[in-house]
Amino acid sequence: MKPLTATVRLQLHSDFTLDDATPLVPYFAQLGISHVYASPILTARAGSRHGYDVVDPTQVNPELGGEAALERLVAALRQHGMGLILDTVSNHMAVGGADNPWWQSLLAWGRRSPYAEFFDIQWHSSDPLLAGQLLLPFLGNDYGATLQNGEMPLTFDGKSGQFEVAHYDHRFPICPLDYGRILGEADQPQLQALALQFSALTNSADPLAAAEPLHRELARLVQGGVSLEAALAAFDSQTEAGFKRLHLLLERQSYRLASWRTAADDINWRRFFDINELGGLRVERSVVFEATHAKLFELIERGLVDGLRIDHIDGLADPRRYCRNLRRRVNSLLAQRPMHAALEHFPIFVEKILGADEHLHRDWLTDGTTGYEFMNQVSLLQHDPAGEAPLTELWQAVSERPEFTEEVRIARRLVLNASLAGDCESVALALLQVARDDLMTRDLTLGAIRRALQALVEHYPVYRTYINACGRPAEDEKFFQQAMDGARQSLSEADWPVLAHLERWLGGQRWRALPPGRPRKHLRHACVRFQQLTAPSAAKAVEDTAFYRSARLLSRNDVGFEAERFSAEPAWFSNEAQRRLRDFPDNLLATATHDHKRGEDCRARLAVLSERAPWLASRVEHWRELAAPLRDGLEDGPAPSPGDELLLYQTLLGSWPLDLHPDDQAGLQRYAERVRQWQQKALREAKLRSSWAAPNDRYEQACSSYLDGLLLGDAQQLRQSLHDAAQQIACPGALNGLVQCLLRMTTPGVPDLYQGNEYWDLSLVDPDNRRPVDYAARRASLNASAPLPTLLQHWRDGRIKQALVAGVLDCRQAHADLFRRGAYLPLTVQGRHADKVLAFARLGEGERAIIVVPRLASALLGSATTPLIPAQNWDDTRLILPFALSPANCSGLFGSTAVSPSRELKVSTVLAEFPVNVLIDRA
Repeated sequence: MKPLTATVRLQLHSDFTLDDATPLVPYFAQLGISHVYASPILTARAGSRHGYDVVDPTQVNPELGGEAALERLVAALRQHGMGLILDTVSNHMAVGGADNPWWQSLLAWGRRSPYAEFFDIQWHSSDPLLAGQLLLPFLGNDYGATLQNGEMPLTFDGKSGQFEVAHYDHRFPICPLDYGRILGEADQPQLQALALQFSALTNSADPLAAAEPLHRELARLVQGGVSLEAALAAFDSQTEAGFKRLHLLLERQSYRLASWRTAADDINWRRFFDINELGGLRVERSVVFEATHAKLFELIERGLVDGLRIDHIDGLADPRRYCRNLRRRVNSLLAQRPMHAALEHFPIFVEKILGADEHLHRDWLTDGTTGYEFMNQVSLLQHDPAGEAPLTELWQAVSERPEFTEEVRIARRLVLNASLAGDCESVALALLQVARDDLMTRDLTLGAIRRALQALVEHYPVYRTYINACGRPAEDEKFFQQAMDGARQSLSEADWPVLAHLERWLGGQRWRALPPGRPRKHLRHACVRFQQLTAPSAAKAVEDTAFYRSARLLSRNDVGFEAERFSAEPAWFSNEAQRRLRDFPDNLLATATHDHKRGEDCRARLAVLSERAPWLASRVEHWRELAAPLRDGLEDGPAPSPGDELLLYQTLLGSWPLDLHPDDQAGLQRYAERVRQWQQKALREAKLRSSWAAPNDRYEQACSSYLDGLLLGDAQQLRQSLHDAAQQIACPGALNGLVQCLLRMTTPGVPDLYQGNEYWDLSLVDPDNRRPVDYAARRASLNASAPLPTLLQHWRDGRIKQALVAGVLDCRQAHADLFRRGAYLPLTVQGRHADKVLAFARLGEGERAIIVVPRLASALLGSATTPLIPAQNWDDTRLILPFALSPANCSGLFGSTAVSPSRELKVSTVLAEFPVNVLIDRA
């Protein structure tokens, strides 16, 4: 099997299965990919488009073709010496509905169920309505109204022999211990006898096992003609007596049915963020770890899986312990693999959002992250610091919104008091219990603790810290103290003593400093809950709120980005590359993912605006004047608001298709539909004038009408002006895209190609970034091998990017050790445009690679119609090499670069024929 040199991420679903991926393997091999990196393949909810809503982790998803299809895919990969990396979901499962057998068992049997401890549930609640019950916020209306309207009738499943309450797609099972109450209402002797047997289950040593034959017998009786009509009619909630009976029956269950609106405040189980349909797992328990990973371990041992990507690692109670356990478990399986699939090392990557100056902990024993931080690093490199002030001024003048850091703080406060209010209250109550365990702090009130907790979380600079039995790790301390400093500024001095207690409880003291017993258990529980609160609050506040409220420049708003930071110098980029090579040389490098807000080339194009801020400001003023007839005046303000209008303009500039003309009605219709999907999501995520919880149909419709008028209506001058502006930044945007692409493939780490992105990626947020890929066109163009002048002339069709990907990945495979472990050496650039070049070398045993790319160079393109900077525009710009190149042994991947024995290398020579270049020098 080839070493891990490059991955391609594939999004699998019922319309693109494992068997659909199999014929593409030769193409990926020809492209230079070493490993296919697939979205989750275990059984997910029917129709899932992403696979993260797993309902059965014990089998490969039949919708994807099942295990046989997986074997066919792996066989094809092996023919080309390639491997398979799988995405896996350890944090949560899909719940609700009727398709998760573990969840349904939990609902039916409560704490008697073998899966009662699988899900992260707080069974002990201070709310008497939730004493020993699980809140199920799945009803479309209030419980009483839903019951009265007959919208959750008692039903019988003839196949399983079980009674359930049905509500749309949901099935809430009735505990078999209560079947006697139902069957007792029947007028059939057989059912009356069976009722007594079900009631006797209470005295059974193993009621779950004892109930199975009774279910079968009940199903047999009904199939044989025995009627349940009278029994079910007795629980018809649209009658007075039935209403009372059904309510009393439901009150006896291990769950309490409630409106979906109660989830934010009263939820007593951990979800994935604020999604009611995804329930958190207690994977820190060994039985849960083994049960949820059993199929993956089997596939690894059989040699079908060659690496894992762990989704949402920050949701786990103890990410370090989980990763270390996973590493030990996987390593123990490697010796059992068949010879043809033998591995010396099994890579494990974690999906981790790193904050400013935060780095992955090395003692987790992982191979690195999935590469979101690299997206941020390249983006910072491609933004001109000169554009920061004018673009900030433009945004604030138009939108009248606060700066990004304040936007995030406001958003955190919003989510902590809305969608995550119940989660926040749970942490506050856990901390209150810690306070009550100590005589010196038992007078602290819940209100004071709640205020201090919210202030601390509002100012948290990272997703989470990693408190363990020894307290806060040293590398996390600075982040916690940043939050403490911010919280002190938000709180009155009267609350500072409470904050000091939080500092001590949340990792300032060792758990083991307390004697074994309930106080230590309470302290550990509070720390875990706190850390599982800061991560979702960050995600909901930043990615799903502030990114849609703040648009100084949308290319700086993406998953894993430090949006408050605008740009960075090449030296910083190089320092990060060297750190990555030292700590995580196989870290994945991504510039596009299934989660991105904008496609990689959309962001690259928007970055050009940082170089043309005054021009953009003048254009925005002009567009807003032209758009005046399209706006609607609502009672709560104009629609769209000025901020939403500027977000839309930037979105259009970044994503306007390269082949779309302003008079192409069919093309405009298709484009408008894509942007309309983005617009609705953007308005609701911002939570300013609409939201998912309370959609403002009138505002959304006014914004949609504005968009339609702009793209499809009579606003021809505005449409033409936006098209022309997009065209002006398209060519330098393509240059940025090629630079970004090359950096991903040549800096330390393993390049990850998102599906289809070997062509231009101008996609928007999902579902737009998960559209079908035209692989037939990609295969044809790769086989055609057009010459460089042709690729440059027709750069808009994307073949030029594919040629870059194929050329460099082929080079990586030919020089695997050089790019996997070769030293990273920044190169000095001198001359008139030295600040417009990033150059570095990768140094290996007997070979070197020199990488040269432009940056912030849109002005150097001038009026060029291709993304190739004219050679003469580089003037005297040159690289100063610390070593001499050999003319006989040095060659450029793109173009016939002439090399002299001098230690200077002219940029005009290196980039004479292609926008970027890689030189390979063999000593």
